Amino acid sequence: MKTATYTPRLQKKYQDDVVPALQKKFNYKSVMQTPKLTKICLNRGVNGAVADKKLIDITVEELTTITGQKAVPTMSKKDISNFKLRKGMPIGARVTLRGVKMYEFLDRLLAASLPRVRDFKGVNEKAFDGRGNYTLGITEQIIFPEIDIDKTSKITGMDITFVTTAQTNEEAYELLKELGMPFRDAKKEKV
Repeated sequence: MKTATYTPRLQKKYQDDVVPALQKKFNYKSVMQTPKLTKICLNRGVNGAVADKKLIDITVEELTTITGQKAVPTMSKKDISNFKLRKGMPIGARVTLRGVKMYEFLDRLLAASLPRVRDFKGVNEKAFDGRGNYTLGITEQIIFPEIDIDKTSKITGMDITFVTTAQTNEEAYELLKELGMPFRDAKKEKV
């Protein structure tokens, strides 16, 4: 007897719709040439973490709640006397998502979280790094439905990086657009 394995909605969309569309647009000879999303990294620096150690615990807990995967604190790499910072002190938190959790998080981000951003007109299409990776800056963590606004003490932002196997920005842009990323239309903005 075979057990049914769970496939996230966006992973199925990638296999059924995105791969053929990208193959047609870029004339790939093989399915293996098609760029894919390999991981999503969430990173959050904590302002005031040097003075108050509880802020790191709150940040780790919030990132864990948002992603469904345990976040880890990030440590400082060097001493900076002006900021009273010592090497090895926790100054932020991060999570790296892959596989099923990555597609689930992306689905929740696109369907529930980004529409909750105030005055949302789309995400900036200029935030690619030249190697096919895209970084999205979130200014408020309260856009995620998992976060209870009443229990948050401080509103902070985070960076979400989408790491792809694309070789160019154009390929990565098309991949994320096909997956449903709501990019801001530069032509409409100028009008």
